[in-house]
Amino acid sequence: MSAPFSTFRPPTSAVVFLLAGGVGSRLNVLVQSRAKPAVPFGGLYRIIDFSLSNVMNSGLEQVGVLTQYKPLSLMNHLGNGSAWDMSGRTRGVKVLPPRTGSHDSDWYQGTADAVRQNLDFLKGHPSSEVVILSGDHIYQMDLEQMLAFHRSKQADITVAMMEVEIDKIHQFGTGITNSDDRIVEWEEKPEQPRTNLASMGIYVFSTAYLLSTLARNRLEIDFGMHIIPRAVEQDNVFAYRFHGYWRDVGTIPAFWEANMDLLRPDSGISPQTWGIRSNPEADGLVADRCPARFVKGCKVSGSLISAGCRIEGEVINSVLSPGVVVGPGALVRDSVIFSDCRIGAGAVVDLAILDKRVTVGNRVVVGHGDNHQVPNHLHPKHLYTGITLVGKRAVIPEEVVIGRNCIINSDAKLSPGAVIATGETV
Repeated sequence: MSAPFSTFRPPTSAVVFLLAGGVGSRLNVLVQSRAKPAVPFGGLYRIIDFSLSNVMNSGLEQVGVLTQYKPLSLMNHLGNGSAWDMSGRTRGVKVLPPRTGSHDSDWYQGTADAVRQNLDFLKGHPSSEVVILSGDHIYQMDLEQMLAFHRSKQADITVAMMEVEIDKIHQFGTGITNSDDRIVEWEEKPEQPRTNLASMGIYVFSTAYLLSTLARNRLEIDFGMHIIPRAVEQDNVFAYRFHGYWRDVGTIPAFWEANMDLLRPDSGISPQTWGIRSNPEADGLVADRCPARFVKGCKVSGSLISAGCRIEGEVINSVLSPGVVVGPGALVRDSVIFSDCRIGAGAVVDLAILDKRVTVGNRVVVGHGDNHQVPNHLHPKHLYTGITLVGKRAVIPEEVVIGRNCIINSDAKLSPGAVIATGETV
């Protein structure tokens, strides 16, 4: 399959480090048993598929995936890299876990520390440049264009940046540039921002510069907090301006919004057009699934329905992963349902995210009431927009009623007829 950016892409000399080791705690039950980049997205994908596909479509051939927390699901998904044409003599995806046991602290202390601990991978694949990506963003980028920009500026570091709404800029590193796009000032997550130009956490380093800067001070453990600010003052750091769809899906509201964007024709996200690939063999996601079945009398509007689903009830503005069953008289609305969930007859799932293999009994209500403003009592910064989360393999028996901003933990088994008030956790 040819890359969507051009009909021919010559090999490049850049090596990629894909950072996939963050805790992702704000995704709550969705990361109880998996790394954040391994969280399912959009029915058929995992979050990491977008960064990996950008690497593939840009002609880059050597990728080191830096894992840390709960890596097994991610490692199973990556396999040997063949799903992204990353297997062979000159191409490869290698999982790089922390070097546990060699120091008092076993874990990566920051993004720069993670790369520093894996410089043998870089030295084993000589390159002119190093591309550093995050594995938890939804976007499309031609990385070869960013590399060309980096070379044209003779930059030491190039930072991918985009304009964001000023009230959200405090979540990002920010850069003030001159007329040549050189970054002349840097602020990390400023409380009083002076620019709306935000870092996307995507960097190109000249290899020689990266090696020297990581060797000079081992206390510099993070690119955004330590290395970039110092480099802006001393060296050649440029901003590569990105115009397009990009979303950090590290929170429940952002994750839900990005899934809903798939259903909006004008949102700018289009995984098929972008050439995004997944691994259909991993975890039986779509391999050997039959086509979706729509039983006579069902209703589906503005939704994404994956292979293996059986729809007998009504689905409105929702994303259903493979193998979901929606029983007769059931209603699924404004929700994201992971694979192999069972939603019983007459049940209502409204503004919710259900992890894999959840069982929703007959006449259950998930997302009851109009009070979206009461946040979750235990995790008020995670759930505050009305979304209710149900963890993997939870069993919700018949006639249970669950309110807004609730959390049902993985493997939970509720009692029939239970009422879970808005904001509660089980």
